[in-house]
Amino acid sequence: MLKDLLGTFKSLTPIVLGLLLFQLVILRSPLDKPKSFVGGYFLSLVGLFLFLKGISLCLIPLGESVGANLPVIDNKILIVAIGFLLGYLSTLAEPALHALAMQAEEISVGALPKQVLIQAVAIGFGTGMGLGIAKILFQISSTRIIIPLLVVTIVLTYFAPEAIVGIAFDSASATTGPINIPINMAVAIGLSKAVALSDPLLAGFGLVGLTSVGAAISVLIMGIIVKM
Repeated sequence: MLKDLLGTFKSLTPIVLGLLLFQLVILRSPLDKPKSFVGGYFLSLVGLFLFLKGISLCLIPLGESVGANLPVIDNKILIVAIGFLLGYLSTLAEPALHALAMQAEEISVGALPKQVLIQAVAIGFGTGMGLGIAKILFQISSTRIIIPLLVVTIVLTYFAPEAIVGIAFDSASATTGPINIPINMAVAIGLSKAVALSDPLLAGFGLVGLTSVGAAISVLIMGIIVKM
């Protein structure tokens, strides 16, 4: 645990020191609350360490176990539906998406409600998760899925309102947070290990890209529907 704590310290401290030196030396602006800053740093260090440790002990092993046991269901369509549900539910808990949705609602003065954006992103992410599970189960090449989705994204970008395009792509990035990635990647890798004909290196990766594209597409479609 001390080794993991030291690793977290090495990751977090350079960022904090860099920003601190930039403000004090280049901007020549003192800290407003030095005691709060120091306390916040230690809380961030401990919190990040506990979070990463918790993920490695809980979410990743659980996700791999669920993925490895999915073939027991012996119904590929049902497994894909379960993949959609896992992606949908994990996105609802993604903190980065909630922060983005709050800002979008505030800037749009309520025209884009927080829950509407979150639901649209969750549906798109879940759809991408389902496609990723189907890719593993049916041995589909990644290019056969990703290229058509990118073409659809480009077309939808042309027809969607300009204001929603940026939100769509930022929403896709917001889904790649500390909740979604450990759970969904672990499920995909666990499933690809369990499928005899699947290479975990080829089939287990690429799912994050599918889910992100799915989230962007769903938000773009939402914008087109609202526009119509």
